Amino acid sequence: MYKLLFTLAAFCLLSPAAFAQNKIKYYFNHNVDNSVSTGVNAINLNGRIDDTLAAYISRAKYTIDVAVYNFTSTTSASLTTVINAINSAQARGVKVRWIKDGSSTNSGVASLASAIPVLASPTSSSFTIMHNKFMIIDAKSSDPNDAVVWTGSTNWSVAQFNTDYDNVVIVQDSALAHAYTNQFNMMWGDTGMAYNTANAKFGHLKTDQGAHNFIIDGHRVELYFSPADNTNAKIVNAINSAKTDLYFGMYTFTYSTNATAILNRRSAGVYVAGIVDNYSDYASNSAFTALQSGLPASQFKVYYGTGIYHNKYLIVDPSDTCSDPLVLTGSHNWSLSANTDNDENTLIIHDATAANIYYQSFKADFNYFSGTLPVLTGCTLGINPLSLNADIFNVYPNPSSTGIISLSFAPNAMINTIEVYNTLGIKVFTTPVTPNQSNISLPELPKGIYYLKAVSNQPSEGRTVVIE
Repeated sequence: MYKLLFTLAAFCLLSPAAFAQNKIKYYFNHNVDNSVSTGVNAINLNGRIDDTLAAYISRAKYTIDVAVYNFTSTTSASLTTVINAINSAQARGVKVRWIKDGSSTNSGVASLASAIPVLASPTSSSFTIMHNKFMIIDAKSSDPNDAVVWTGSTNWSVAQFNTDYDNVVIVQDSALAHAYTNQFNMMWGDTGMAYNTANAKFGHLKTDQGAHNFIIDGHRVELYFSPADNTNAKIVNAINSAKTDLYFGMYTFTYSTNATAILNRRSAGVYVAGIVDNYSDYASNSAFTALQSGLPASQFKVYYGTGIYHNKYLIVDPSDTCSDPLVLTGSHNWSLSANTDNDENTLIIHDATAANIYYQSFKADFNYFSGTLPVLTGCTLGINPLSLNADIFNVYPNPSSTGIISLSFAPNAMINTIEVYNTLGIKVFTTPVTPNQSNISLPELPKGIYYLKAVSNQPSEGRTVVIE
């Protein structure tokens, strides 16, 4: 049984990054607005993603697996930097495997060392595209700190590195790297250096491998691969979780289900703003027309500038740290083909800091496209950080070795329910109580920090529970 340590604190007073270990990094290739930072500034790589990519490739010790839709323009310095890093890694003994989309140009692949095996995805009429943009480094190293996953919306091309609007996520986590490696191996048809086309599975042939939930930097991270994992249902769930504000930045937005979910959240009082590329602006696109008619022009921007708006992200409740702030990003456009046909990957990161970082990028883009965003705040759990009166509600002993929490109430407290939330703002336990009740029994919860909320006729009281 876990040992429980109780401390007095309010749920909303905790810094959202208090327990971060910097295992997840986020980068953008256009301006960001650090004026709305809550403590961790978003980083603009000034269109030179290639330098960061090459640096990660250069630190690989054992293996590099790359699955990228398009790798083009070998004459550019941007691509030469990456090519040199890959070939140098292979020359020093790193095992490099590569999967490319069979229907894309991928001119950069021709400059890879001849010893690097390259598998092209099928191009028959029963398959669409291998649209991933991920790299896995040292997934099976004995040192879990070596394992890195590079993902996001960015293809490996001059335009994507420098001109188009894109984002990159870099995760240092062995378990996540193993999950990505399993997906790579399914497409590769083998676990070794030689691919096996007889066993290789792409598109509709792939199966759900089951590894979807991870704890990284103390935050829940979800991982889904299309088309096996019914990813769009997870996207809609994320949209539906918004309580205060919701923002989306999307290259291809053709899924009416997602547009309807967004407009429903707006009808429920959630502030909504979005950016789509002009690629989605055509008369028969019902999702686009629904958003255009359902959102004020001040809250819906279409990008017609140089290059393309290539992001594929959703930000939920960055203004409400007591909700479940999250970022959803990856290669998955909001389209039917992305959900049912293409090879795609999507991350959902439940973290207020991540949500704020992406909001810094979104706000800069939105303002540049002549939009304005209001200042929003919220704390939907309603725990009053100024009313921590131990006479109204208290918990003990300190510590508890049995999982039984004793309670004390003021005579006039009228507390009727105890609710327990994790650090994501997700309710994990609830129980009715009476003023005469002396204890409750918590379920066995993983190690971490939990928040007890006492629902009463007073302003709601909060207590922090640390499970060691």
